Amino acid sequence: QVKLVESGGGSVEPGGSLTLSCAATEYAIDGRRMAWFRQVPGAEREGIASMGAFGRTNYADSVQGRFKIFKDNSKNVLFLRMANLKAGDTGMYFCAADSSDTWNLPPILQEDFYEYWGQGTQVTVSS
Repeated sequence: QVKLVESGGGSVEPGGSLTLSCAATEYAIDGRRMAWFRQVPGAEREGIASMGAFGRTNYADSVQGRFKIFKDNSKNVLFLRMANLKAGDTGMYFCAADSSDTWNLPPILQEDFYEYWGQGTQVTVSS
């Protein structure tokens, strides 16, 4: 049974940094399409960073240049490094994985493309 477990969330002041982790079980992340989503109460889940085949990435405009998605294939862990955090980055962050093992999948920020989801980790940016 595929399991995704996020960690690394917490409270940070504006301008600070955090790195989120997503450990995958029964799912080999190497070459697979995965993504990070963010949700705030009362709003829809928003795709913010995705990695497809060959390390190709896609970022939401709101995080471009500040966030970086990357993998450690040897540990089977997906990461999201977040820098220069703003109050608007506050939310629950979810890791997602595509069940398809088709090669050459592009990075996609739409949640319909992902079948596996973690339980989320909370990030709060506040002074």
